Amino acid sequence: MAEDRGNGLDDNLKVVKIMKGISKKPGKQRKNRAVAALHSRQRMVACHLDRPLIREYNVRSVPVHKGDIVKILRGGEGSKGNEGKVANVDLGMIKISVENVTAAKADGTQKALFIDPSNCIITKLDLSDPRRKERLNRLKEGSK
Repeated sequence: MAEDRGNGLDDNLKVVKIMKGISKKPGKQRKNRAVAALHSRQRMVACHLDRPLIREYNVRSVPVHKGDIVKILRGGEGSKGNEGKVANVDLGMIKISVENVTAAKADGTQKALFIDPSNCIITKLDLSDPRRKERLNRLKEGSK
């Protein structure tokens, strides 16, 4: 028989840590994604970097910004394999649109296709934002 150590727990039982606010249920996960605040959505539009950029900046993924060059890895309707500049980052839908990746509408006009950032990789970063550049440089220096 196990000896009581005075912590109020039976020593034969495993203690399970429960993370607050995270559910296993898919419906709750979809709901939390749909009602997320903007600062959380900005992190949800993060995209993996290309291998040379991972080695250079010592980080696997960063949030996508307008002006980054991305390569689409998955998708249909002629979008897979295309590479282009990010035209728009939609935090409402948590999707990005890429220049020259369009679909034809019924009347023949072209409409931008919105792509999930998890289906892309960033091949070239837009470093015109000084705060983004400074953050990436800090990550780069932290690896040495």
